[in-house]
Amino acid sequence: MEKDCGAWINLLSHKLKKRMDATLQDLEITGVQCRIIYYILSHCSQGPVFQRDVENAFGLSRSTATGILQLLEKNGMIRRESVARDARLKSLVPTERAAGLDAQVRAGLRETDRMLTKGLSSGQVQLFKEIAARMLENLDAADGA
Repeated sequence: MEKDCGAWINLLSHKLKKRMDATLQDLEITGVQCRIIYYILSHCSQGPVFQRDVENAFGLSRSTATGILQLLEKNGMIRRESVARDARLKSLVPTERAAGLDAQVRAGLRETDRMLTKGLSSGQVQLFKEIAARMLENLDAADGA
């Protein structure tokens, strides 16, 4: 039986998560935590990063994002700081520990991407990204987002 698009995406997602988690095991972070740390490190220089930014960037529910961020905070990767204009808002600030892992996190992401795209032309990679973006738009439209 031939796999449909959803089955292929699910299979890729599962294998990618498993490989990322194994690669990052020595750093004591998961693949999802790695991507979120990378996001915060990449965006904090441009201004405050908030939980809702992480939710939107990764398509996470509020409760899922809360759980991941609480674990990152507990493990000393981020801290939450009050924002002067609104004490209810807490910006996500990477700690020195997270900054120290930045090079390893980036290397892990690059290596995984290299492995995923091995044997593909740059045109094929670009086409994949366009197709994946369109599929995401289709799902968002179906959900009314």
